[in-house]
Amino acid sequence: MELSFRNTLRRSIGYLPFMLCFTVLSFTPIFEQFVPWNALYQIVLFIGVVCIPAYFTKRMSYVDIAWPWGLVLIGILALIFGEGYWLRTYCIAAMYIFCGLRMGIGALVLFKKGHLDTELSRYQFQRIRWKKQGYTNENLSLHYEIMIQCFANITFLAMPAILQAFNPQDHISFLEILGYSFWFLFLIMEHVADFQKQVFLKKSRLENKKRQVCNVGLWKYSRHPNYFAEWMVWNALILTSIPSLIYHQSNLNIFLWIGLLASLMYVSRIMYTTLVYYTGAIPSEYYSVEKRPDYRKHQETTNMFFPGIPKKN
Repeated sequence: MELSFRNTLRRSIGYLPFMLCFTVLSFTPIFEQFVPWNALYQIVLFIGVVCIPAYFTKRMSYVDIAWPWGLVLIGILALIFGEGYWLRTYCIAAMYIFCGLRMGIGALVLFKKGHLDTELSRYQFQRIRWKKQGYTNENLSLHYEIMIQCFANITFLAMPAILQAFNPQDHISFLEILGYSFWFLFLIMEHVADFQKQVFLKKSRLENKKRQVCNVGLWKYSRHPNYFAEWMVWNALILTSIPSLIYHQSNLNIFLWIGLLASLMYVSRIMYTTLVYYTGAIPSEYYSVEKRPDYRKHQETTNMFFPGIPKKN
């Protein structure tokens, strides 16, 4: 009984940051149209694409379809409801739509090829976590974690789009240009990392070399350069949002503005936690150590997340 109460409390607290962010956004008058429509569409998307299939198949992998298409929705809603300077609104909407389509179309391709017919390893890893933490109701655990991602799309992950789409300042600042540049740079880095790994795996198959550790190109300096680049893409979005956040300060009471500031900064935290601990580096390495004999040696010489000079054995 005590363990059950503790687990229920822990999960309730897990929803708390999203509830606080949603409250701040809902009480900000200029966002009053965007916020409820985004919430409605994200909930409908996740229930239809993830919750219902997960109920019958017991698989979370459908999240990989819903969350990027949720980003596309955010970009479209920014275009529809945004009342800010048209160039800024178009830029942030295009960034969301492009990133969402890139991952969303890729997920649909994987689905068509049957790769989602079995649970992806990063979601298999969640079962290990649930067992260690004493969660025994798999159905409840599945839908709890699915809705965590849904609430992220409703709140924190929409923050840069919301702030910028409602900024009427008719000029693009140096800080915004710098953020756009970083966004493009790290998006390219993510693509390069993914491409280098695909080339490495293809070469290994052709040479009939199994269970090889990818340590070429960017992978020589980080064990997960693609995850690092994805995290920096979101940090760049935060950077582009700072001028809009400063603008909104003059139109809001101090408590709402502090709430927006905290929510924007939390975007970096939530993406780091996801990409390192939740569905990123840690789950990936759990299985890599099992499958690849040389992976422990790779762990000793190469940084896990932040790129760095390889260490000597």
